[in-house]
Amino acid sequence: MGRSILEIERPKNRGRTRQPRFASCDLSSIHLESLPGGASAYCWATQTPAAPFPVSEVKFQIVYRVLITDSLSKAGLKILEQTEGIEVVVKSGLTPAQVREELKSADGIIIRSGTTLTAELLEGQERLKCIARAGVGVDNINLEAATRAGVLVMNTPTGNTISTAEHTFAMMLALSRNIGPAHASMKSGKWDRKSFQGTQLAGKTLAVIGLGRIGLSVASRAAAFEMNVLGYDPFLSEEKAKELGITLFRDVDEIVKKCDYLTVHTPLTDETRGIINAARIATMKKGVRIINCARGGIVDEKDLADAIESGHVAGAALDVFVDEPPKDRRLVDLPQVLATPHLGASTEEAQEMVAIEAAELVVAYLKRNEIRCAVNMAPVSASEMGELKNYLNLSYRLGLLSAQMIKGQGLKGAEIIYRGEAASKKTRILTNAFTAGLLEAALDETVNVINATSVAQARGIHIRESSSGDCENFASMVSVVLTTDQGKFEASGTIFGNQFLRLVRLNEYHFEAYLDGLLLIYRHRDVPGLIGFIGTVFGEHNVNIAQMALGRKQDRPGGASVAVLNLDNEPSAEAIQKVKGHKEVTGVDIVRLPPAGAPLPWLTST
Repeated sequence: MGRSILEIERPKNRGRTRQPRFASCDLSSIHLESLPGGASAYCWATQTPAAPFPVSEVKFQIVYRVLITDSLSKAGLKILEQTEGIEVVVKSGLTPAQVREELKSADGIIIRSGTTLTAELLEGQERLKCIARAGVGVDNINLEAATRAGVLVMNTPTGNTISTAEHTFAMMLALSRNIGPAHASMKSGKWDRKSFQGTQLAGKTLAVIGLGRIGLSVASRAAAFEMNVLGYDPFLSEEKAKELGITLFRDVDEIVKKCDYLTVHTPLTDETRGIINAARIATMKKGVRIINCARGGIVDEKDLADAIESGHVAGAALDVFVDEPPKDRRLVDLPQVLATPHLGASTEEAQEMVAIEAAELVVAYLKRNEIRCAVNMAPVSASEMGELKNYLNLSYRLGLLSAQMIKGQGLKGAEIIYRGEAASKKTRILTNAFTAGLLEAALDETVNVINATSVAQARGIHIRESSSGDCENFASMVSVVLTTDQGKFEASGTIFGNQFLRLVRLNEYHFEAYLDGLLLIYRHRDVPGLIGFIGTVFGEHNVNIAQMALGRKQDRPGGASVAVLNLDNEPSAEAIQKVKGHKEVTGVDIVRLPPAGAPLPWLTST
């Protein structure tokens, strides 16, 4: 609850004198008493010794206190200030200890990048209900701690799209025409036209790595400049790319060979960290130019500096860095590098838009229980969660597994089929949980059970669901069928007892494997000695096998089979290579899933 306010309207004078009148009082200081015979309530203000008086109308209003600790556009403040029941408290420049103290009396907080909400700050904040980040990145918020505390975290994913796309293009143009060094030369009193010959964008090929909101905005601007646009994104359909005039690639190694300019617009994850590295730069055209206005670390800074110094890369335009400000200035100080201090969203329009969006999100949640742009929870009641939590977890994990098993393939659509007991549940939210798992690692935006379906639809991915009361071998089963540009992938899972999640099918292979933690899935011919060989390899590399499940296409040895190993620790590249090198092994995949019992990332309580 927010702070409760009692509004009192005193009736016209009925002969009493010196009656106290309170336009509004904190409910903690008011006592109410109902009189017999339907008479009006009486109130006493405990801090006022005056006699009680009748009131003709009593209104209760919950007032929510919203704390703002970073600078916020006046347009955003105006929305909050003009909303009845919202009290705005602006306090910038606070120390972490002061922020923690202020949060004790706050129902919501709006921050930008200047405030970091750590686990220590969020611990024990019983009143706090929501955090709104005026911007996209939430790396300055401890999501695990916020979720654990039951605090909704929201961001503003659309507010800075245009500004960041424009900054990317401005950097590309300035890099191409040597605007930075030419400007510096003029300022130093020179008139040097020969040293700054540039190159035009028209007719050049631009590779866009990551076709989210910003990536697509950059692509549309590149088309207007008559550039040939290539795009890499595993979760944009061929049809949607063709509609947008983008030549779509599913392999980063292939797209980087064909471009004159390359710009990255992916989130920073374990998979995208260093995605542009020495090996891939070496395959690019000599004279390529690289732009990064997304996240520091997507482009390996040392490898980029080496490539520029060798002359292979003509130049780079960088707005983001691993360390901000950069500690190692080798890359920044190269004359071929155009650098700005993380200015992608630094426009008046972007700051106003994210402020308005953040204010609207907070008002919608506090006043109407409406949740939008949430990054850590979904609107599921406690009773519903009791029924759905295992099925949500199963569906989510099937999505995570599927995404990793079709890596490098172009996803066209997916179907999720509910059988037996699963068919009687609220399957729409289960489908969203599957879709969230399927898409979350590939996009630069948060995907959860609230927005998963719309995110998929916007990218041309069709998610279907069907249900059947029949289930041959299990009481309940959830199956998924993914259609890619290379065929189909199928997986099925079930729940043993009340909590144990199991993977029971991969394509045509049936087995029972634990659906948690680190999985090594290898395809092979079922021959004697192979299991012993793999056990020996992992033993030599100090990798413990916790569980194993084997599925055979035919119920006899010698045929095609698949095995799932649950590992207690990560195998080295050398160990995996040894397994792959066995003549009877035809494929190896590593799948990373949450540990057993881990809560869903977008629910406050599971």
